[in-house]
Amino acid sequence: MKTLESADGTQIAYDDLGDGPPVIMIVGAFNDRATTAPLAEALASDCRVLNYDRRGRGDSGDNPPYAIERELEDLEALIAAGGGSASLFGYSSGGYLAMHAAAGGLRVDRLALYEPPLLVDDSRPRPPADLAQRVDELVSSGRRGDAVELYQREAIGLPQEVVVQMRKAPFRPGLERIAHTLVYDALLCGDISMPHELVAAIDVPALVIDGGESWGFLRSGAKALAEALPDGRQCTLEGESHNINPEATAPVLASFLAS
Repeated sequence: MKTLESADGTQIAYDDLGDGPPVIMIVGAFNDRATTAPLAEALASDCRVLNYDRRGRGDSGDNPPYAIERELEDLEALIAAGGGSASLFGYSSGGYLAMHAAAGGLRVDRLALYEPPLLVDDSRPRPPADLAQRVDELVSSGRRGDAVELYQREAIGLPQEVVVQMRKAPFRPGLERIAHTLVYDALLCGDISMPHELVAAIDVPALVIDGGESWGFLRSGAKALAEALPDGRQCTLEGESHNINPEATAPVLASFLAS
C-alpha cells in the first residue's frame, strides 16, 4: 500500500500494480478498493493500475465537509502519481465521479464505466431529492445501520425483505463503517437522471460496460449513456451482473485501454 496527500491534506491510500498505461480504479457506494482488487490484479499484466480507497473509506483519511471538488483533487493527485495523465475506470456510482473528472479538465486519457446507475425510463422510482440529507442525519445520530438500509431501499431499490435479510450478512459491519460515505454517492448521483451537460463535456474515448444479467434499468442506462457520449461505445458482458467478474471484464478493459 502507498499513500499520497491530496490538496486539502487528506491522506489517500492506494495500491500500485503492474506496468504500462496507467488506469485508476474508482469504486462506488458501499465499496472500498478491495472490491476492485481482483480486477486490478487481472489488469496488471497489461497496465499500471492505481487502485485507491476513496476518501472516508478503507485506509484513506477524510476531511469534512464533503464536496465533489475534494474527490476530484484526490484524483488529480493520483493522476500525478501515475505520471501526469491516466485512464479512469468507474464502477457503479463511482462512474459519476469518473465522468466529473473527465468533463472537468483533469488529464484523462480514456474513460471506462461499469454500469453507472442511470434511470432513463419509468421502470423504478428515482432516489428522493433529500436522500443525502436523510442519510447524513441518520449517521450523525449514530444510526449507521438505518442509514445503510435507507440507501439500500431508496438509492439502490432493494425490496424491504432483501434489506432485512442482509442485516445479518457477514459484510454488514463493513457497510456500517463507511455509511457516512453514502452521503457522498447520493450527492454525486442525484436522482440518477442522465447528466446531459456533464456527458456532453467528455471529449475522450469512452466505454460503457454492462452485464447481460443485470437489472433492466442499468442496461437501458448503459445503452443511453454510450449513445450520448461524444465518443462512446457499449460492451455487454453476457451472463454477467452488476458484480464485477475480473475474468470477463479485464480482457475487454485492457483492449479498450490499449486501442
